[in-house]
Amino acid sequence: MDIIVIGAGVIGLTSAIRLSEAGHRVRVHAQAPAAATTSAVAAAVWYPYQAFPQDAVNRWAAVTYAELVRLADDPRAGIVQRSGIELYRGAPPDPWWRDAVPDFRHASGSELPPGYAGGYAFSAPVVEMPRYLPYLEARLAAAGGAMTLVSYAALDQALADADVVINCAGLGARGFGDHDLVAIRGQIVRVAQIGLDRFIFDEDHPDGVTYIVPRISDIILGGTAQHGAESLAVDAMTADAIIRRCCALEPRLRGATVLEHRVGLRPGRHTVRLEAAAHPRGRLIHNYGHGGAGVTLAWGCADDVAALVMRSSA
Repeated sequence: MDIIVIGAGVIGLTSAIRLSEAGHRVRVHAQAPAAATTSAVAAAVWYPYQAFPQDAVNRWAAVTYAELVRLADDPRAGIVQRSGIELYRGAPPDPWWRDAVPDFRHASGSELPPGYAGGYAFSAPVVEMPRYLPYLEARLAAAGGAMTLVSYAALDQALADADVVINCAGLGARGFGDHDLVAIRGQIVRVAQIGLDRFIFDEDHPDGVTYIVPRISDIILGGTAQHGAESLAVDAMTADAIIRRCCALEPRLRGATVLEHRVGLRPGRHTVRLEAAAHPRGRLIHNYGHGGAGVTLAWGCADDVAALVMRSSA
């Protein structure tokens, strides 16, 4: 089938790869290249963050976890399996996503920094997006897929040129009439790698969501989760606060060289929208609204997209 995928973030590229490798003729049309998408700003560690509903997200996340672990064997992908901990000031119940993680356990007291009463220890793939996105682009090209910068004012335009259109436009889907999408602003600080190999999360920090994600050659410090905020400008006070919170969790970060400040807008929605939709101009499948979990859900969602395409052609 002749398929257009709208959007060149991790969701769009992954969907396009699954479809191209299944034998379809796939074109990715996007307003911006992959390096300029929100995906390029992601930390990115496997973690089902700000994505709903839980049952579907858990299934997609488990599929993606397994696929990312497999891809970690390919050095071109830029994926490393790391251990880490999520911290709480009280005794936490088991998270709803625990069954997706093979080595999930409750942290021991000796693993907790001062001021924390509980936590989870688990391992997860950490994905270095400056390597991973070019890997996905190269894999798409090897499967015969093509990518072009195209801006659509309406889905009708894309549907006129393909058998099926996959809408992976993220926040851009607001331009196609979805008013349930809301930006979740994320600001991060990228610092030089100083020998850290464990990620740390404190989602409930009273001063803001806090995380440390060591990658291959750098470390991502975060962050923010500002619903409805859409400024892409770096806020200096926010950056200083992120560094202070992260240094309190990991004192070895004090003095780490700051390499970059970045801001991205996560596509928040009350549920991920992954469904076939009736349209008078042709066959349309939506796949967007993944919140802060695009990397975490991409392969599971791509499998569902491929299944919907197959069903639509039957």
